[in-house]
Amino acid sequence: PLRASPTRFLFFTMETRKRTILALSKMLVVGTALGLAQLSPKTHLHGPRPSPVAGDANDDVRRSILRKSTAGIPFFLGLNIFSRDALAFDNRVNNNYMDRPKSRGPKPADLGVAPRKDIDGEKYAGLKNCGNAPNCFCSTDGIREDPAHNVPAWKWPASMEKKDAFVQLIGEVNAYRPGQGGIDGGGFKVVAADADRGYVYAQFESLKAGYVDDLEFAFVESSGKDSVQLRSSSRVGYLDYGVNAKRINFLAEAMRAKGWAAPGVDLDTHVNYAVLNSLV
Repeated sequence: PLRASPTRFLFFTMETRKRTILALSKMLVVGTALGLAQLSPKTHLHGPRPSPVAGDANDDVRRSILRKSTAGIPFFLGLNIFSRDALAFDNRVNNNYMDRPKSRGPKPADLGVAPRKDIDGEKYAGLKNCGNAPNCFCSTDGIREDPAHNVPAWKWPASMEKKDAFVQLIGEVNAYRPGQGGIDGGGFKVVAADADRGYVYAQFESLKAGYVDDLEFAFVESSGKDSVQLRSSSRVGYLDYGVNAKRINFLAEAMRAKGWAAPGVDLDTHVNYAVLNSLV
């Protein structure tokens, strides 16, 4: 399916959440009443007034019942059916559309640098390949193997060491501006950043539908001593309408300003991507 209406996905609506809250409230009241009803006749709500000493004991019993009856409330309050912004990013451009169903999609299970196979079946270390959809770019997918999704690796200045280069790169990712180019208005979060190892992983969210994209930068020793591999991909849908290209190009420009060799996505060499995503 195209990256279109989020209502095609199974998410709780505001009305459903309200009904769920009401149902749980009723269950809580009934459960508490039944628990209190299990007290001895002397401590029954309609029984004789207990003595002060017995009353203290009754209070302890009632408090115990109430604790058990309400023990599950924090669990339910933590569910996404109550608060959709539990997964939203704090740096989103505004709080509009928070009541809309979100189509974030599951996080891919095989991100990071791992053993991969090229079209000849040869193994290599690299980032997750893109697949067929025009909504992804990856530098470890070589031009010969996948020209439609390939983007060149970046190189840091010769005067820098790997750790310093990744500290600089991490800083620029953290300085990313949500909403630039009309994308990523839902904000972003740097999930993992390890300058010593040479790895950065961040998630970006669209403002209205809540689509989440994954961005990675990684040092792969077999790919060059001074190069950074990158991957930006959508989780949901077939098209991305230029989102991944704009994100890569924004960061590439920032790194070039710091002396890096950081090519972006050239639409002249990715004509199919540009045409399918209505960029030309």
